[in-house]
Amino acid sequence: MASVAWRGGGKDLAAAPPPASASSDVAQLPVRNHLLLIVGVMIASLLQVLDVTIANVAIPHMRASLSATPDTISWVLTSYIIASAVALPITGWLADRIGSRRLFLMSVVIFVVASMLCGIAQNLEQMVLFRAIQGCGGAFIAPLSQSALLDTTRPSKQPQIIALWGMGVIVGPIIGPVLGGWLTEIANWRWVFFVNVPFGIICIVILLAELPSRAIRHRRFDLFGFAMVALALASLQLLLDRGNTVDWFSSAETFIYIGLMLTGAWIGVIHLSTARHPLFDRRLFANANFVIAGIFLFIVGVAMFATIAILPPMLQGLFGYDVIDTGLVLMPRGVGVLITMQLSGLLLKKGVDARWQVAFGFLITFWSLHLMGEWTLDIARAEFMSTGFLQGLGIGFVFIPLNTTAFATLPPELRTDGSSLLNLSRSVGSSVGISVVMTLAANETQRNHAELAAHVTGEVTSALDISSLDRYQQYGQTALAVADAEVTRQAMMIAYLNDFRLMSWLCLAAVPLVLLMRKSRRYGT
Repeated sequence: MASVAWRGGGKDLAAAPPPASASSDVAQLPVRNHLLLIVGVMIASLLQVLDVTIANVAIPHMRASLSATPDTISWVLTSYIIASAVALPITGWLADRIGSRRLFLMSVVIFVVASMLCGIAQNLEQMVLFRAIQGCGGAFIAPLSQSALLDTTRPSKQPQIIALWGMGVIVGPIIGPVLGGWLTEIANWRWVFFVNVPFGIICIVILLAELPSRAIRHRRFDLFGFAMVALALASLQLLLDRGNTVDWFSSAETFIYIGLMLTGAWIGVIHLSTARHPLFDRRLFANANFVIAGIFLFIVGVAMFATIAILPPMLQGLFGYDVIDTGLVLMPRGVGVLITMQLSGLLLKKGVDARWQVAFGFLITFWSLHLMGEWTLDIARAEFMSTGFLQGLGIGFVFIPLNTTAFATLPPELRTDGSSLLNLSRSVGSSVGISVVMTLAANETQRNHAELAAHVTGEVTSALDISSLDRYQQYGQTALAVADAEVTRQAMMIAYLNDFRLMSWLCLAAVPLVLLMRKSRRYGT
């Protein structure tokens, strides 16, 4: 059998050596400057994660500039999410077909060029197209960055390197809206996309110099399997994004999405289970820890990322915080994540069972969400920050053991496919969670407003005679508007609290699932 060359820094390093023994603590792929490579990979990973949320706060400014309606401007976000979800499953096949190094570089280049095109878009059609291209390029970055760091790190250091990678994944959605709002305020919305260009160029230069590549494997492409997976994912994302706009089950559009999603999922599962050359290697689904980790990461996406998504609008809409204050209030959550991610990696290295770390992390997250469910409109800033810090501690204890355990028993050639599936699970969970909490918040606000308004009578407003306000004409109307605004504010707060309580119970219900996981070997031995 002919030897296959590994590539690093654009030059052949050596013919592929024989596989290292299980006890050797040697990285799979050689790298000349590992620290520099980590910097380049983390820049790419952080840019991709940031772009999922950074554009959200700039949407109102885009709508005016691009002459779009409230309904059509949402496609700026939808096109990115759908393109990313559809492209993500083929990461492993493409990496094997054209090489992981080449695919990673192509992904970053496409992402950076598309970001520049988004910044200069002149109408909505151009913006939607460029965002879709950006989503396709960005889809491959997360799994390739994770597998690249694992391939170039010796086993004893892999928990810490996953912790570092996970830090970018978790903190990105936190700082994305804040950074996007700040850039929009000091410049304009186009800089939300232009900011990717200089950092992307630095990343490309580093990856050209240091990124190695796995051996190319010729795999047959499962076109039918990919088509079914793409149909299911695209329909699900459209359902989640459009559902609230079309009033969910009151519209035929909703049932079309559900029908297409179920059809694609049902046929896709049967095909992937029976095909000779499926899109995903079936060994992935025979690994119990990998499957359980995927389920857990879906729950992480639903509960934790959805919570992060609704905090900025709550802080800005109900408490009057500006963009900078919102960022400062959310910052302790990232600090908590950083602390426990590093601590979790060290505990894994010392042999502490990952299962109990995951359970402990979900319990901490449950506690923090329970505390958030008791907030009031008079809450002090310090309580926002302390609760966020506590939640960050829980997220770190969940995220790192899950990723480490999922990859502990996977063969190196399955890492990219595995990473793409885990990232897909987290991404879908995040989309589901955000759609659920936003829909519940909107519906609960309306219901709560009606219930609260029914109790606003002369008996409870002794200082204000509601029945006599008509005599004061515009002043009476102003007084009514002030009262209605306060009722709306209270109704929205109750809706947010109910979201937090729902997410807390979901985290608590996930704890028993750790019993389905198998204890992994100790790292570094």
